[in-house]
Order: sequence, then structure tokens, then C-alpha cells
Amino acid sequence: MNQKGKVQACFECRWFYVTWDPRFPYGCRSFKMKSLQLPCIAVRSTSGKECLYFKPKKIKHTEK
Repeated sequence: MNQKGKVQACFECRWFYVTWDPRFPYGCRSFKMKSLQLPCIAVRSTSGKECLYFKPKKIKHTEK
């Protein structure tokens, strides 16, 4: 998968969150980390492997 697809996957992951810390704006609850980079990029640069903890977000269905 290309880099653009992985970045998009990070935003669609249930473990991803945005922090209030301007020094570390992105976080991953699965890895228990905050980072300046998106977690999927930080994981790949550190381990050399793609993120293995990706889980799609649960979609909330709203009824009208």
C-alpha cells in the first residue's frame, strides 16, 4: 500500500486520536504513544514494519 493509503488508514483507525499537546499532536492508544508524526509513520520509521494494530473505527448509525 502506498504512503497516502497508510496515512488515511491512520485517520480511520479506532486507536488513533488527536491530543491537545502541540509538541505531540497525534496519538495511538494501542501503542500508548504520542508523536509529532502520525503514529503509522512513527511505527514504520522505528520498526521498519507496517502497523499491525489497525482496527477500523466503529461507525455510529444515526436514525432520523
